Amino acid sequence: MKIGIISDTHGSLLGWELAWKILENSDIIIHCGDLFNHGPGNPVPEKYSPRELLNILNNLNKPVLIARGNCDSEVDQTFLNIPICYPFLLYQIENLRIIASHGHIFKKEEWIEIGKKWKINILISGHTHIPVLEKIDELIILNPGSPSIPKEKIPTCAEIDLSQKTIQIFDLINFSELKKILLK
Repeated sequence: MKIGIISDTHGSLLGWELAWKILENSDIIIHCGDLFNHGPGNPVPEKYSPRELLNILNNLNKPVLIARGNCDSEVDQTFLNIPICYPFLLYQIENLRIIASHGHIFKKEEWIEIGKKWKINILISGHTHIPVLEKIDELIILNPGSPSIPKEKIPTCAEIDLSQKTIQIFDLINFSELKKILLK
């Protein structure tokens, strides 16, 4: 079982197409928000086409779970046939508990406290456009970065591979592993 992790597509077809090379092998996708709008603080991403990205998401043949981002609006939900969860979504498979949020509401310390209280294994967020993969006590913190407007110049997404017991962040320029951690 593979869980594809993406965030901050901001309406970019190019970003989605790059990430799809990793995500297409996933059984389920978790998107941490900022789906379509690039926002006034970001540049317009390459191949900006929110309508086409909307059509792709609406026609995927696999489940997609979405946490609402700060650039997502109520009108997005009007056209998207996938529920957008807010302020976070919770997903459990077997004994693995995952919570995902965009990352703009909770401070890191608050996020970790939520994870401990709910006995979460993996905390996922986006928002910063910077990939993060670290372990704090028994919690794994994951930010897949952004395939569309990366702050560190490398477009990224992530994958949780339950059969291999790994979490990886992928460099979408070279399609290589950028960071990796083992699940227990």
